[in-house]
Amino acid sequence: MQSWRRKALLLALSASWLLVLLGAFPLLRLAVPTRPRAGASQGWPRWLDAELLQSFSQPGELLEDAPELSQGPRGGSCDWGACFDASKCRGGGLKVFVYSAAGPVSETHRRILASIEGSRYHTSNAAEACLLLLPLTRDSSAGECSPVPPQWNGGRNHLVLSLHPALCPRTFQLGQAIVAEASPTVDTFRHGFDVALPLLPEAHALRGGAPGQLRQHSPHPRVALLALAEERGGWHTAGTNFSACPWDGRCEQDHGPEQTHPGATLPNATFCLIPGHRPDASHFLQALQAGCIPVLLSPRWELPFSEVIDWTKAAIVTDKRLPLQVLAALQQMPLTRVLALRQQTQFLWDAYFSSVEKVIHTTLEIIQDRIFGASAHPSLLWNSPPGALLALSTFSTSPSDFPFYHVQQGSRPVGRFSALIWVGAPGKPPLKLIQAVAGSQHCAQHSFSEPQALGSMLRMQRKSRKIPPQIQIQILVLWSSEKPPPPRWPETAVPLTVSEGHRKVSDRFFPYNAISTDAILSLDAHSSLSTSEVDFAFVVWQSFPERMVGFLTWSHFWDEALGGWGYTAERANEFSMVLTSAAFYHRYYHTLFTHSLPEALRALADEAPTCVDVLMNFLVAAVTKLPPIKVPYRKQHQEARPPLAPEGRGPRPEPQPPVRNCINQMAAGFGHMPLVSSRLRLDPVLFKDSVSVLRKKYRSLEKP
Repeated sequence: MQSWRRKALLLALSASWLLVLLGAFPLLRLAVPTRPRAGASQGWPRWLDAELLQSFSQPGELLEDAPELSQGPRGGSCDWGACFDASKCRGGGLKVFVYSAAGPVSETHRRILASIEGSRYHTSNAAEACLLLLPLTRDSSAGECSPVPPQWNGGRNHLVLSLHPALCPRTFQLGQAIVAEASPTVDTFRHGFDVALPLLPEAHALRGGAPGQLRQHSPHPRVALLALAEERGGWHTAGTNFSACPWDGRCEQDHGPEQTHPGATLPNATFCLIPGHRPDASHFLQALQAGCIPVLLSPRWELPFSEVIDWTKAAIVTDKRLPLQVLAALQQMPLTRVLALRQQTQFLWDAYFSSVEKVIHTTLEIIQDRIFGASAHPSLLWNSPPGALLALSTFSTSPSDFPFYHVQQGSRPVGRFSALIWVGAPGKPPLKLIQAVAGSQHCAQHSFSEPQALGSMLRMQRKSRKIPPQIQIQILVLWSSEKPPPPRWPETAVPLTVSEGHRKVSDRFFPYNAISTDAILSLDAHSSLSTSEVDFAFVVWQSFPERMVGFLTWSHFWDEALGGWGYTAERANEFSMVLTSAAFYHRYYHTLFTHSLPEALRALADEAPTCVDVLMNFLVAAVTKLPPIKVPYRKQHQEARPPLAPEGRGPRPEPQPPVRNCINQMAAGFGHMPLVSSRLRLDPVLFKDSVSVLRKKYRSLEKP
């Protein structure tokens, strides 16, 4: 009898396990379809986070209730190869011509023009343009779009830009034109051809933009777990014990604290639930800026810049028909995952969405990547700081060539540097400085294919900044004085090249192709450094290749009396700039300075030469969001060059107008103040310690 019971029990257990195995796999199968094809119907949303949410239905069953989609998106089967002539862009890269408004210039049109003019993309000649841009503005006369331009040609090589959805009835067929539209629907969006833009508010900043609002990356116990976007533009938040379904009235209501915020207030929560209707796309940028992880509920609009941005690192796309599973998954998400998502929201907001200028430049950069093909930005450059807009593909497409990705790549910069010495008035040759730099163990030696005397290594280039590429420079002297350079120069163990005819101060930051080392030591003729100071500063730079490492510092401050920014050369513990008269930095910043900065800012530096230090520090701080690094130097090496702006907060001499307004004009050009203050100075081990000098590596740093 007992044997029969045991057999029955075993049979029942076996049947139960069989049912579980047969039923569990379909239940646990995740709906992770591949990237949707252009024109293909897509009823059930694709999961962007496969490991977060489980699917409790068969994919075949879910397509039954999918809405019927139009099978003929605009442009038919138009794709990049068929509808865009990339041959026009091969010579000078992507050059963009913007059509002028037929009538009065609208505010939207003006903002688009302002964001492109002065950039590396702009051209005023439609004949040499690779891309013709036609803005669609909200305030066109009679509610109609701009008329068909004369060079329309069926829309080929045209970009129709619409910062706001459905602005005006289109009176012409878009044809082969690329459409860059705010929050386009997935039904009409052509993947790989059109560009999805974010839905920008009317008062969005033209350039610079407001910073991200996240102050604490880890969730605070008293911060709401969820915020739900409301139809009227506000946010509805609930406490951490939130166990109900906020977008379904049938769910059990939570008894924790609730609060409703107006539309202008950013949500203060860990996750932001955003319905999938197109008007709700306006909440997406608010969530990014606030550092609130967007949870998109069955979105019917294409995520902005989805072609290049990996949204799995910053957002969660899920389905509104699984409310309890979504809430359970969010509550159980590991804090490390929450931290990574929130950090990525802040990076993406600052890199691509905080201003109209960044949105338009990102659109043009995506099109340029399509043109270059294999020479385009890799995904790492788009989805890692500082972003593709600041990692120019014309410089390199390998992350190891940039100063920002050594940590991710597990590499270090090459252990050699080149020196660039600027000689202005009165044109005294920096002979001692050349000897000190050439004596550094890190100044790269150059091996010539033919035996040559040291004196024959000197090459003189007159009235040109082009240096033969076969000369791999280690010390480059830029002679900008009206006096002729001396006929003889000191003999050194490294190549020395003198280039004459550089009258613009900004020429010192030109990307000379003969400088092949990652590190550049920028010097002025009146600088005075020892070999030990150069060696130690270079060792420090190798640990921080994305920053500037220098000896002499300035600091900026807000002047209440003048209502603007000022800066001082007074010696203090706090600083925010290092002088380029003696500083190490990566050679990539020469490329950024020449090809990325607006021409107006470079012209300002040439008109007021002392502003060039401020401009270079602005550029590096805007890219890295980090302060420079100060290293020790001997007191007698302080240079006598006057500061760029007021001497301090007390009585100050009246500077020249270009100099006085230098920092404020640059802050306006950048759209914000990028400089970051610091009190850090890195010293060698045993520096000024009361131990034997023989135990110290950089002994001359402490000599009087």
